[in-house]
Amino acid sequence: MHAFDYQAPTTVAEAIQLMAKHKGTARPLAGGTDLIDQMRVGRLTPDVLIDVKKLKELNVLTADGEGLHIGAAVPCYRIYGNETVNSQYTALADSCHIIGGIQIQSRASIGGNLCNSGPAADSTPSMIALGGICVIAGSEGTREVPVESFCTGPGKNVLEPGELLVEVRFPRRPANSGSHYRRMIPRNEMDIAVVGVGASVVLDDSGENIASARIGIGAVAPTPLFAQAASDLLAGQPVNDESLEKAAAAAREVASPITDMRGTREYRIHVTGVLVKRVLQAAIARARGEQLDYCRGR
Repeated sequence: MHAFDYQAPTTVAEAIQLMAKHKGTARPLAGGTDLIDQMRVGRLTPDVLIDVKKLKELNVLTADGEGLHIGAAVPCYRIYGNETVNSQYTALADSCHIIGGIQIQSRASIGGNLCNSGPAADSTPSMIALGGICVIAGSEGTREVPVESFCTGPGKNVLEPGELLVEVRFPRRPANSGSHYRRMIPRNEMDIAVVGVGASVVLDDSGENIASARIGIGAVAPTPLFAQAASDLLAGQPVNDESLEKAAAAAREVASPITDMRGTREYRIHVTGVLVKRVLQAAIARARGEQLDYCRGR
């Protein structure tokens, strides 16, 4: 690994000043589970690592009248161990349970997962499905970006030099709502999604019709996607196979995957439709208050 400097600011303002000072040659360090590995193999060669793991704003995990606030450095084990997340933002808990093993989950964060901007990131489709908003701080102030607009390409995102992702904010969950995340991997030893799908639904009071839905899909394009057309198709529709099949077909239409060692383009498109339907069924079951029999370990 190349030589680099290390800084540990005590405030967000100080971290931003350091980021701006080094003009794109510095990298924030939170969990480091992706960053350190990429530095080892020479993919990234920052001059300075700026440790933001202990900044209080990046460690917030609270629910209030606006919704859920998760700091960019909050590790996965804290997220899936949170009562509000487990009862209202279940897709996020699903994602955090399958990001590596317990050692990784003790360090890795959804903020780091998002900033790494991998197309197959497990937490990003869930954040899209739950309507997540990225709160970004920089020398010019604070701005907000929807999660679905954050990634701009493999390993690339909207962060400008000197900017820092502080938290991801999620709106309050309405009554009769449920969410789920599921991925397909070829085997347990290859812990990267061939396709990943997160979905959130809101049902009407009868539980028989879909009031609204959001579907996020990963590993089928250069960035994780908000399948808006598929989501919009579900609004006002009855809960039945026909409605779910139409949404699955629309999700397949927006998928533009590559062929690689984990699967062919055609296979990924097929799996996208299968997973969208299954994940929607699980989200609907949760919205109805049913217990979901799903192994989060994989």
